[in-house]
Amino acid sequence: MAGRFLFKVILAGSGGCGKTTLLNRFTTGKYITDTKMTIGVDFAVNQLQIPNYGTVTLQIWDFGGEERFRIMLPSFCIGATGCLLFFDLIRPNTFHELTEWIEIIRKNTNNIPIILLGSKYDLIQKPEDLSISTDEIRNFINSYKISGYLNTSSKSGLNIKEAFEKLTLLMLKK
Repeated sequence: MAGRFLFKVILAGSGGCGKTTLLNRFTTGKYITDTKMTIGVDFAVNQLQIPNYGTVTLQIWDFGGEERFRIMLPSFCIGATGCLLFFDLIRPNTFHELTEWIEIIRKNTNNIPIILLGSKYDLIQKPEDLSISTDEIRNFINSYKISGYLNTSSKSGLNIKEAFEKLTLLMLKK
């Protein structure tokens, strides 16, 4: 039965992982290279048509990734129904900081689905360019009960819409 749905989605991960660029690509279809650092939080709204469900409106909250903004994040998590969690495929420190992000999200939400995104896939020319092994990613997903994983590229558009669709289906089924 088709209907109308409204979900709050949070984008989380370290600064410079491409959250804002991905959000711009998803909402405008454009790749914008000169985005400014997100101060605290920014948000946008977009709609998806999901077969057998209808229109889904996503309120997307883009969390500033800098350490100094993290004190504000617990209150911004309130009411969230899903999360896209980012790390930069060529900056290993961003992967190793994911545990802190998971703790903030899980502590301040009601067991929402989380999809892990490896960003900036367009910068990977050969396998050795990857800073994190597929085994490390798989272990992280299993350890923290992550709902899925996708490599993304805001530049090429790789898996941008798919990430939001996959998360939306998980939220609808919950």
